[in-house]
Amino acid sequence: MTYLLSHHAAELLDQGYTIVRGAVPTDLVSVLSADLDPHFAATPFCDGDFYGRRTKRFGSLLTRSPHAAHFVQHPMALGLADHALGQFCDRIALNLTQGIEIHEGALAQYPHRDEDMWGGPKGEIEYLVNIIWPMTPFTQENGGTRLWPGSNHCFGAALNEDAAVVPELMPGDMLAFLGSTLHGGGGNRTPHPRRGLIVSYALGWLKPYELQWLVYPPEVARGFAPELAALVGYAQHRPNLGNVEGQDPSLLLRDHMNDHHAATDALREEQAAALRDYVAEQEAARAGTLGG
Repeated sequence: MTYLLSHHAAELLDQGYTIVRGAVPTDLVSVLSADLDPHFAATPFCDGDFYGRRTKRFGSLLTRSPHAAHFVQHPMALGLADHALGQFCDRIALNLTQGIEIHEGALAQYPHRDEDMWGGPKGEIEYLVNIIWPMTPFTQENGGTRLWPGSNHCFGAALNEDAAVVPELMPGDMLAFLGSTLHGGGGNRTPHPRRGLIVSYALGWLKPYELQWLVYPPEVARGFAPELAALVGYAQHRPNLGNVEGQDPSLLLRDHMNDHHAATDALREEQAAALRDYVAEQEAARAGTLGG
């Protein structure tokens, strides 16, 4: 696992994407897809040229199938996200879970970088890691995802359509790519829908694309494992970001919550050390004054 993670992480940062073959058993993909069948059937086509007028999309997958958590918490997916994003944040957070089905006649999606949803500087840090889990085969003919290799290092230059690659993927495979990687769904020229799951992870201090705390309110998140609850946002990002009454927001998942709490520091180690030194200097000075 360590070697595989190192290999795929290096490829992800170099080319902007990497493919892990056979990352999950195909029967796990099948049961997840079966759980999502009624939701795909009930979901109307998107309204908008970016989302795709022959494409169906819906989120909140952790409430739609008990099997979704296996994909969200997949060790390789989390490892790749940590590797790409960890130097820029205290912790990563779940940004999105979405089922996507591209139907016959769908046009190719406009090439884009997902990091552009945030207005910060580009080319200096990574904001996002996407994981695509195919639930049907992905091919060039049925709308497989187009990727521009190395585009994570190339900003502002015009990239031709013929420079894109369309990896062929099978259920069980994992496609990971950076938020800085130029990509877009393909056009579906077949009579069969192309179905997939996308899970993305972002810097923990960013506002997520899918507002996790509303999608999974406390009464829902109480049923999550603690690690999953933290991933969807029931955890502070040091220093003190995302607190509730000065406390870790996981307190909202308790059966009973007091109305009043002592606000408690949640600092990075270097901040806590500097603060201890600062307080110690003041206490020493006060002790000297009192002693004199």
